[in-house]
Amino acid sequence: MASRTTILERINEWLQPENFQDYCPNGLQVEGKEEVSTIVSGVTASKALIEAAIDVNADMILVHHGYFWKGEDQRIRGMKRERLKQLLDNDINLVAYHLPLDDHPDYGNNRQLADVLDIRNPRPLGGLVWEGELPEAMSPQSFALHLARKLHREPLWVGEGPEKIRKIGWCTGAAQGFIETALNAGLDAYISGEISEPTTHTARECGIHYFAAGHHATERYGVQALGKALEKEFGVKHQFIDCDNPV
Repeated sequence: MASRTTILERINEWLQPENFQDYCPNGLQVEGKEEVSTIVSGVTASKALIEAAIDVNADMILVHHGYFWKGEDQRIRGMKRERLKQLLDNDINLVAYHLPLDDHPDYGNNRQLADVLDIRNPRPLGGLVWEGELPEAMSPQSFALHLARKLHREPLWVGEGPEKIRKIGWCTGAAQGFIETALNAGLDAYISGEISEPTTHTARECGIHYFAAGHHATERYGVQALGKALEKEFGVKHQFIDCDNPV
């Protein structure tokens, strides 16, 4: 068991959220009990994740996608009310880290995705985009199959890049707009979670393969790595719960 205050201090020391201009508050979003013995991690603080956390008597929920996003309706009603009521009724802390968890060199979504996909020499390219190399060159068809096997989700592949893929760029989540960074670096392919209408034309006309591998699917891994680090650091119990999301 560890105190909420001590856990948050250590996460903030690791992720340094003060260095990011984000779309939501990072850190403690909903206050629960001070003493924490069980942490549940998940991608998004949905009703399903909260209910699963209640079932295992969690004291803290650690997510990538929390609440209170810029531009959203601030009123506490409907879906937001039900989620908050469940957290407050059960005295569960909700802790969320968005961009700081994407960017971290060890626990970050981008770094963790490289390990899952067997990408060699992963390193930051620019902004939040990373780059690396495949162990051996693959056809785009083979690489799409590789993504499907590793992420348990079939990707959407568009573009007209090289016959073989070796140099890869990626940024998890809704980062399709960063495809220009991959193009400027001369990469063979770029991976993100989602796709927008202009992405197809950019990939086709500029000669790069683009793989939309799933927002949820590409961002499963940062919270797991962070939760495991907290388990090791403080001796608390950690459990990742994957609430399926096809997007």
